[in-house]
Amino acid sequence: MELRVADHPLVSHKLTHLRDQNTPSPVFRQLVEELVTLLAYEATRDVRVEPVDVITPVAPTTGVRLSAPRPVVVPILRAGLGMLEGMTRLIPNAEVGFLGMVRDEQTLQPFTYAERLPKDLAGRQCFVLDPMLATGGSLCGAVHFLTARGASDVTCICLLAAPEGIARVREEVDAAGIACTLVIAGVDERLNEKGYIVPGLGDAGDRLYGVVD
Repeated sequence: MELRVADHPLVSHKLTHLRDQNTPSPVFRQLVEELVTLLAYEATRDVRVEPVDVITPVAPTTGVRLSAPRPVVVPILRAGLGMLEGMTRLIPNAEVGFLGMVRDEQTLQPFTYAERLPKDLAGRQCFVLDPMLATGGSLCGAVHFLTARGASDVTCICLLAAPEGIARVREEVDAAGIACTLVIAGVDERLNEKGYIVPGLGDAGDRLYGVVD
C-alpha cells in the first residue's frame, strides 16, 4: 500500500477548523468539500489519460483527456457523501457509485447494508471516500467489496486516520496483493477505548448532517 499524507498549509488550516467543536454544520460541510478537493488533486495524480487532438484559437495541438472507462467515485454512506461534491468538482465526468457500510459498535466490524455499483469493475480506477480511518474495518471492507467485483486499482481518500487503522489497511491489502493508495489530510495520535480517533474531530457524519437516533 502507498500512503500519501498531504503536507500543505491550506490542508492544515482547514483541518484545524474542522476539529473545532464550535464549527457549525454548514461551515463544516463547506470545509470538507474544500479539503477533499485539495486531497483529490493528490489522489488523482496517477489517473489514466489518453492523448487527444484539439484546435486552439492559434494552432492545432495535442492534449490529454481521461481514458475510458471512466473512474468510479465511491462514497461510503453516510459520512462519505459529505466528500462527494469536493471530489466531483475536480473530476466531474467520473461515475459515482454508493456503498452503505456501518460499523457494529460492539464488535467494531463492518457490514454492508446497501450498494449501487457496477457488477464488473475490471479496468476501473476506484476512488473510495470515507472521512475517518479509525479501526480500518469499514475501509478494508469497502476495498474487499470492490476487488471482489474486479477492481485492481483502488485509491482511498480520508480526512483523518489513526495509526491503528493505517496499519490494518496496509496489512490486509498487502496480504491480498491489492494495489491500493491511501491519501489522508492528517494522522492523529491513537484510538480510544470506543474506537474513536484522538484528538480527531468527533463523529464526521453527525457533524455533517446532525445526530440521527
